[in-house]
Amino acid sequence: MNTITTKDGTSIYYKDWGSGPVVSFSHGWPLSADAWDPQMFFLASHGYRCIAHDRRGHGRSSQPWNGNDMDTYADDLEELFKKLDVKNVT
Repeated sequence: MNTITTKDGTSIYYKDWGSGPVVSFSHGWPLSADAWDPQMFFLASHGYRCIAHDRRGHGRSSQPWNGNDMDTYADDLEELFKKLDVKNVT
C-alpha cells in the first residue's frame, strides 16, 4: 500500500499511476481516491501521471481527531507532492 507519513504522524494513502504531465485528483466528503479510478485509468493510459490520495480521516488514510480542515488537507497534499518529487501539477 502506498502511504506517506506527514509531519504530525498521519498516514496518507495515495495512488500514483502512469507517467508524463501530472494531474492531481482530490475527493470530496465522504469519498476516497477510488472515486477517481475511471478518470485516472483513462488519463494514465493517454500519457499522464495521475495522483490521488485519501484525505486524512477518509478511506485508507489515518483517522485522526484533529486536522480535518481545508488548510491541513492542503498541507497534506503539499507534503505528498514533495515526497513524490512533483514539481508541476494540474
